[in-house]
Amino acid sequence: MCDKTPDRGGNGPTRGIELTPEHPPDRVADLAALAEDEEFDVTFASSHYFNRDPFVVLSRMADATEAIRLGPGVVNPYETHPVKLAAQTATIDEISDGRGVFGVGAGDRSSLSNLGVERDSPLRRVLETFDLARDLWAGETVTHEGTFTARDAALNLEPASADIPVYVGAQGPHMLRMSAKHADGVLVNAAHPRDLEWAAGQLEQGLAERPEERGAFESLAFASVSVAADESDAREAARPPVAFIVGGAAEPVLERHDIDREAASAVSEALERGDLPEAFDRVTPAMIDAFCIAGTTETVADRFAAALEHVDGIVVGSPLGPDLEDAVERASDALDRAVEND
Repeated sequence: MCDKTPDRGGNGPTRGIELTPEHPPDRVADLAALAEDEEFDVTFASSHYFNRDPFVVLSRMADATEAIRLGPGVVNPYETHPVKLAAQTATIDEISDGRGVFGVGAGDRSSLSNLGVERDSPLRRVLETFDLARDLWAGETVTHEGTFTARDAALNLEPASADIPVYVGAQGPHMLRMSAKHADGVLVNAAHPRDLEWAAGQLEQGLAERPEERGAFESLAFASVSVAADESDAREAARPPVAFIVGGAAEPVLERHDIDREAASAVSEALERGDLPEAFDRVTPAMIDAFCIAGTTETVADRFAAALEHVDGIVVGSPLGPDLEDAVERASDALDRAVEND
C-alpha cells in the first residue's frame, strides 16, 4: 500500500463506486444517493461516447446527494478539449459545493478509433491536461502549445474547492509512475491482487520522484465488480465488462494470468466484428477470475481484502451486479467485512 494516503480521520480505506450512464440520469442519481446512504466516499460517472453525457448525469447526482464526492471517471482529452474538461469539472464542483473530483485518462484506443481519433502521446496529453486544468481552476489565463493548443484561455467561474483532486486512470507502467509523481491519486484499472501488486511497484517508483509540495497521494483499485446473492448470477453478469477488458488487455497482462491467447483473440475478434453476444459467450471462467471481482458478498469481501493489501481504497466498478440497487448494498457490506477481517 502506498505510504502517502490522505488522512481520512481513521475511517479506513476509501470507498468509491462507478455509476454508468447507460441508465437514465434520474436512475443514476438515485443510485448515487443510495451509495451515499451506504457510506461510499466518492462516485465516478463513467464516460463513453455511446452513453449519456457524464457531466449532465453528474449534475443530477449532485442534486440528489449532500456529501459524497463526484466526478467523471474517466474522461479523456481527445474527444473533448482539455480547457472544456476543466470548465465542466469546475461546474460540477461549483454546483456540488466543493465536492468535485477530476478523473482523467487516455481513453480507450478502440473506442477512439471508432470516432476516427488517433490517441497520440497519451502520457504527455494527460499530464498537460490536468496541469492546465489546475492553472485554470486557480484563475489563471493560460496559453499552451504541446499535444494540444490553448491561447489566452480562462474560465468565467471559480470552483468552490481550493484544489479539485485529480485522479488519473492508469494501467501501464509509464502512466502509473506519472500519476504517482504528479496527480493527487490514481485509478488503477485492475481487480486482481497480482495486477495490483505489480502496479504498486510502479507507483512506488513515481512516488520516489514526487515533489514534496504535491502533498498526499492515494491509490484506488478501479475494479470491475459483480456481486449478488447467487455466485453464478454474479459471474454471468460479469461477462460483458470482462469481454471488453480482455479485448483491450496488453500481452503482458494476459501472460500474468495465463490467459489462453487464442481464447483472448476470439473475444477480441468478436468485439471487432460487433458480435457482442459471441464475444460475451467467449469469456472463460479464467478471464472472469483475472479481470473481475465476482461472486457472493462473502466471496467479494475476501477479494476486496486481498486487493486492499496493495491499494488505499477500492472503486466498485461496472457491472456492479445483476441487480444494481442490491449490488450497491452488497458491495458496501463486502467492504465493511473486508476491513473488519483485515
